[in-house]
Amino acid sequence: MKKKMILDLIKYHTDGNDNEFRRTAYEIAKEFDKNGDYELGEYITGLLSRTDTLSVQSMPASLSNFENVPLNQEPLPLPVVIQQDLIGVANAILHGTNVHKFLFEGAPGTGKTESAKQLARMLGRELLELDAGQLVDSRLGQTAKNIANLFAGMNTYPRPRNVIFLFDEIDALALDRINSHDMREMGRATSALLRGMDSLDDDVVVIATTNLYKQFDKALSRRFDAIIHFDRYSRDDLQEIAEAILDNEIGKYKGLKKDGRFLQKILSLLSKIPMPGELKNDIKTSLAFSSPGEELGYMRRLFYMLVPQAREMSPSDLKKAGFTVRQIGVLTQMSKSSVSRGLGGE
Repeated sequence: MKKKMILDLIKYHTDGNDNEFRRTAYEIAKEFDKNGDYELGEYITGLLSRTDTLSVQSMPASLSNFENVPLNQEPLPLPVVIQQDLIGVANAILHGTNVHKFLFEGAPGTGKTESAKQLARMLGRELLELDAGQLVDSRLGQTAKNIANLFAGMNTYPRPRNVIFLFDEIDALALDRINSHDMREMGRATSALLRGMDSLDDDVVVIATTNLYKQFDKALSRRFDAIIHFDRYSRDDLQEIAEAILDNEIGKYKGLKKDGRFLQKILSLLSKIPMPGELKNDIKTSLAFSSPGEELGYMRRLFYMLVPQAREMSPSDLKKAGFTVRQIGVLTQMSKSSVSRGLGGE
């Protein structure tokens, strides 16, 4: 251990600089760990964690670009194959080994960011999300400096095992938000990002997301220990997820009735079912806009939101699509008797 650490620790204590005192104390604990004195390292960490109340407001200036993300308790329905990968990610984080940098890739609405939230909640960690836009600076070389300072701050964060750092849409650091006319500036920013990823301590956990994996810099891809692909939803998966979303959301409303078969008939009209993020928004909006006295009225709004040809479909077309007289009445706002008369002998 360096004598300077001890002197700094005393100085920060006498100056009343609690943030730097804690940071240095954690650095000392890390030194004990590296030298094999694990018990003493854990003892120091334990003492600090008892009173560790670091908040976003007291976060070091180098990490001011991160925001604490609220973690909700809502279920996150995912295909089994993605669930298994996320369990693997959780296990890797719990093991505390050098597998600690993860890339979640997939189209918008596939559950990448929500999965990061669920992992943080399951592991009892805070989720700190990067606002990449604040790092980008028009001044020559400043973006690269900001990125370097960011990673330095992450490596000196006082309690890395209590957080997960989320780089949502990490490609924004090296793509659109940087002046595309200055390729040298883009190169500097990307190089700083690569160096930063290489510099991360093993106990700093990073999850990054991207919608642009096919255009992703291969050198950056190689910096991640594991890549989780979220574009693995079958049609059956999406149908089950839609029903799970409806199950979870409808309980928040009085006077509305769940009808899974009705929902599935609407989905059967779609050539391509939306991804879960879009599905959830559509279902939530349909429920929220529904009339309290009409227990299945939300299905009508959902029908018009999801089915492009909805307004051109006659009661006869709906019957051919497998809808019952009652369901046709809901979708057309006609009474059952009117629907029956209109269908005649069909």
